[in-house]
Amino acid sequence: MLSGEAVPLVSETHKSSDFVTFLKKLDEKYPKGDIIRIILDNHFAHISKETQEYLNTISGRFEFVFTPKHGSWLNMIEGFFSKMTKQMLGGIRVESKKELEDRIYRYFDEINKEPVPYKWTYKMDTIDLSKENIDSIVYEVVNAKAASAENKNKKAPKPISRKRKSIQN
Repeated sequence: MLSGEAVPLVSETHKSSDFVTFLKKLDEKYPKGDIIRIILDNHFAHISKETQEYLNTISGRFEFVFTPKHGSWLNMIEGFFSKMTKQMLGGIRVESKKELEDRIYRYFDEINKEPVPYKWTYKMDTIDLSKENIDSIVYEVVNAKAASAENKNKKAPKPISRKRKSIQN
C-alpha cells in the first residue's frame, strides 16, 4: 500500500502451501527487521497449521489483519482482481494455462511500472499500533473508502475482536 506496488504469485490452487510460498516471497522482498502487515480475508489457508508453522519460524515478521467474515467487498484485493479481470481478461481467449499466467504477470509488470500508492486517511506516524485495535482501524479506513454517496451512512458490521495468540518458538 505504501509504494503502490503489487506483488503477484500465480498458482493453480489456493492452498496453505501456496500462501506460505507467497509469504516467503514477501519475506525475501522487504528488508529484514521490517514488520509486514497484511490485510486478509478469512480463507483457511491464511490460518492453517501449515501457515502457522511457517510463521513460527520467523516470529514477529508478519502481522495479519482480518476483514470481517462475509465482507469480501471490504477486501481491497477483491477490487484489484475485479479491475484486472475487466481490463486484462475481459473478452480474451487463451490457449493454455501458461498463456493465462504470462498475461497475468504482464499485467502486474505494467501496473508496477507506475505504481499508485494507497492514500490513507489516517496519519500512520501518529498511531501507536501496540495500543490500537488494528481491526477497528481497518474497519474505519475501508468503510471511509468504500462508501458511495448514496451509501455514505451505511457501515459493515463491526469486526469480531480476536485475541492475539502469542507465537512461541
